[in-house]
Amino acid sequence: MPSSSALGDRKQRSKEQPIQQQCYACDEMAYKFFVNDLENPYTTPPDKPFSWIRGRQVGGRSIMWGRQVYRWSDLDFEANAREGIGVDWPIRYADIAPWYDYVETFVGISGQSEGLPQLPDGKFLKPMALNCAEQRVKDAVARAWPGGERLVTIGRCAVLTEAHNGRAACHYCGPCHRGCITRSYFSSINATLPAAQATGRLTLRPYSVVQSVIWDQKRGRATGVRVIDGQTKHVLEFRARVIFLCASTIESARILLNSEHNLANSSGQVGKNLMDHIMGGGASGKVDAPLDRDTIGNRPNGIYVPRFRNVGKNKSSTFVRGYGFQGGGGRSDWGRGGDQTGFGAEFKKSLRHPGPWGFSLYGFGEMLPRPENFVEIDKTKVDAWGIPVVKIHCAYGDNEKALVHDMSITGAEMLAEAGAHDIQPFTSDNPPGLVIHEMGTARMGKDPKTSVLNAHNQVHDVPNLFITDGACMASTACQNPSITYMALTARAAAYAVDAMKRNEL
Repeated sequence: MPSSSALGDRKQRSKEQPIQQQCYACDEMAYKFFVNDLENPYTTPPDKPFSWIRGRQVGGRSIMWGRQVYRWSDLDFEANAREGIGVDWPIRYADIAPWYDYVETFVGISGQSEGLPQLPDGKFLKPMALNCAEQRVKDAVARAWPGGERLVTIGRCAVLTEAHNGRAACHYCGPCHRGCITRSYFSSINATLPAAQATGRLTLRPYSVVQSVIWDQKRGRATGVRVIDGQTKHVLEFRARVIFLCASTIESARILLNSEHNLANSSGQVGKNLMDHIMGGGASGKVDAPLDRDTIGNRPNGIYVPRFRNVGKNKSSTFVRGYGFQGGGGRSDWGRGGDQTGFGAEFKKSLRHPGPWGFSLYGFGEMLPRPENFVEIDKTKVDAWGIPVVKIHCAYGDNEKALVHDMSITGAEMLAEAGAHDIQPFTSDNPPGLVIHEMGTARMGKDPKTSVLNAHNQVHDVPNLFITDGACMASTACQNPSITYMALTARAAAYAVDAMKRNEL
């Protein structure tokens, strides 16, 4: 954890968290939810920067995630097989759909059903409302691209719009990443850990830094995990009949690669095919919406434009897969004065009134699995607990860069159809990692020779070891992945329970 430096000690935070501060949420109020980069180092080649944003505390990144939740469809699960890229997923939408239902019912998802095959509807609470600028853009896009070819909808998010499972509805109070005292946004702290505690069977052991998985060569089973006490640095071992490794995509690979006997890696695929979504393309502009209306409070959600490229007859000749847009509309506040000239009482008075309505679209695109994007153990460097760190080799390819270029074109097209002015298409060249959707490194697949996990997230080589975090993903789709991780986890846990009852584990 970062040191307890004083609130607003930017110099200290810049020293301890130079990478973490690239995330907007790592500010003076929430920096404690992010790792100390000096204690948790990693390495990269000089020409392949990677921004690894993470939190290592009870609740992990569920404390500060963006809470956007979108189901995958067979457009996503069949893409690798259809295009001959990577390995085929061993599951399809029908396999996971009941578990999306299960998880969404527990979590509480607000959203609007749209009936799109590429973005299946879910179990939704009532949707949050669009503001007048967003409604204007939505209506214009619907007229220009009828039949749902392009569509603007409210985001689907894990924030309650009505009381649910003992948690209160959101009252739009402010910055969610500082924590939610009403438990309206979903996190492990707010929902899953209390549910586990209520069973009377939960043992929570914080300050446990997992070093490796313990392997019993004679039994052909994993028997537990070896950990370093984060405070005393004593080595401990926790034994278990079944192990779920869900430390996050890169960390789970690191734990496996630091384990003895080349654990779970007969395929040679552990650490390979690291992916992250790509962002950096889109457009912004001014929208002619009523100036006698403004937003009040802080809606913890934006708009969403589902993927429309390479869907149905909408084919691209320059790239495969596609992207969606997130964003929204709003009026600028007094902060716009930082970019204006002015001084004195009259200038300050002018900033008390909101500025014009603006609207922005930010693209989030799919990254393809490639073996040259991988993590390995860097034996020359250790973290604060003496555990060898990872060296991350990852870069976007030509397909991802083509997506970003197209985002700027189509984003500007939609704003133009809405009558926006001062439209500014944009692209940027961000390193991987900043979308914070790392995936791959222990992919699911049908063949033990080319994959680490089977259709139930069970390690081919180690039947009592399951991996259900982002490491298991064989591709990234373009949708935020967390709800898919949750559904896969629930499905794998149910499978493991049944197998234990049959004495197969």
